[in-house]
Amino acid sequence: MKSRRVTQLASSLQCCTSSSLSGRPVRPVCHNALPLPEHIRRWQAPSPRHLHGQSARRSGEPSNPAIKFPCLDALETRSATLEKQAASTRSDQSGPEPSYTVGATQIFRCAEPLLLDHGGLLHEFDIAYETWGRMNAARSNVILLHTGLSASSHAHSTPENPQPGWWEKFIGPGLALDTNKYFVICTNVIGGCYGSTGPSSVDPSDGKRYATRFPILTITDMVRAQFRLLDHLGVSRLHASVGSSMGGMQSLAAGVAFPSRVGRLVSISACARSHPYSIAMRYVQRRAILNDPNWSRGFYYGRVPPHVGMKLAREIATITYRSGPEWEQRFGRRRADASKPPALCPDFLVETYLDHAGEKFCLTYDPNSLLYVSKAMDLFDLGRENQLATAARRAAHQQQHGPGGTTTTTRPTGSPACTLTLPDKPYQEQPESAMQTALDAEALPHQGAPPNPPADLVAGLAALRDHPVLVMGVASDILFPAWQQREVAEALRQAGNEAVEHHELSEVQSLFGHDTFLLDVENVGGAVRSFLG
Repeated sequence: MKSRRVTQLASSLQCCTSSSLSGRPVRPVCHNALPLPEHIRRWQAPSPRHLHGQSARRSGEPSNPAIKFPCLDALETRSATLEKQAASTRSDQSGPEPSYTVGATQIFRCAEPLLLDHGGLLHEFDIAYETWGRMNAARSNVILLHTGLSASSHAHSTPENPQPGWWEKFIGPGLALDTNKYFVICTNVIGGCYGSTGPSSVDPSDGKRYATRFPILTITDMVRAQFRLLDHLGVSRLHASVGSSMGGMQSLAAGVAFPSRVGRLVSISACARSHPYSIAMRYVQRRAILNDPNWSRGFYYGRVPPHVGMKLAREIATITYRSGPEWEQRFGRRRADASKPPALCPDFLVETYLDHAGEKFCLTYDPNSLLYVSKAMDLFDLGRENQLATAARRAAHQQQHGPGGTTTTTRPTGSPACTLTLPDKPYQEQPESAMQTALDAEALPHQGAPPNPPADLVAGLAALRDHPVLVMGVASDILFPAWQQREVAEALRQAGNEAVEHHELSEVQSLFGHDTFLLDVENVGGAVRSFLG
């Protein structure tokens, strides 16, 4: 009997509490239940809890207005404008993308096929170039100036194009590249979009844009194309090969690939092999473009280009081009308008600076060119092992192509010579022992200490043992840190070169980071002028 009463009481409690916990007034929903004890009848269900003291009253209006995003409105407006332009010119040949040009250039069309390091083939190609000064009768006063990633051949103003060039203050009578003495040539690299053949060019085989059918490039491929131009101009030997950033890579590559055709070399804020940090930064720039829906796997010509991804890519790049100390002085923590509430769109001065840099660039350079040229930088490695592997790969591909670039064997679909694939296995952390072995074999450089270059790199630079070489670095450079230029200089010395000049600008001398080579006429320009004689 006692057990039956306990069971009935429990049933009453369950019915009552399940009703009262719902937040509604307690109702006798269990008609056959026993009367509840007094202390349970007096119990009241708690009121519904409201976060942070919010009132339970519902007015139908949000507590706060939604934040406005004028930065996104601007992107959407540009997309709509480009879409309207595309609607009236639906074609592979024309569309809303701009004509990527910086003005008049000279064009060299090479009809001889160019076999590329990773197996691709250009049956013919164009090289856009500009010149300054006069070539002497012996054609021995020629300087080949190499560009950075996104630069055109317009390094200095010309009568045909009076706009200032990207190295305007470094080229001219009495300047770093003295046009009273030297004949200066600057080209747009293959893979670019300022007149030289690149992804936005028309494939002569089918009359359509290359897009991502354009073959993978290397820095040395770019140099080989440039030397075809030199052959056309009758230049058998350069007085000097000069370059900064990616141009500094090309300058070293020119000496290694054509040691008998280069006299002196200048490499500023560059390296002899790309390192993980710079590879990583270029990778996220490429992903910004690839992840833009308008990229369309590279076939966006005649449609809306991936301007949103391109803008973000440039903003990321700009972070690597300058230095933290400079930005502390230039921007600090200042906001664009401190009288207004904070915003999620560009708000701090440094944010507005990055936004402006991306805005200027997003429609002035072909996104596919950025993908291909930046990848060529990542692949750069003048180590002996890579040179041998590349030579063997080129020899194998050469057998597939007969005279005039005709194919003697059928390339398998999906060949790695023409496409990039995902690794067979995802990334796995190295075992501690393997990591330690790698660190022991190639000691990481310490601040101010001379690096210990790997023997493979020393062997790879042996071709330059008889060349005077100027290597320059900047302490505030985070994209190509100064230890990488020290590595180049030390590797050259260990390879037997006794004519290496190495200059490193301290943060006191320059706070401009990687962009110092564009801005410091006194230190950079002065060292180059002195070295060239």
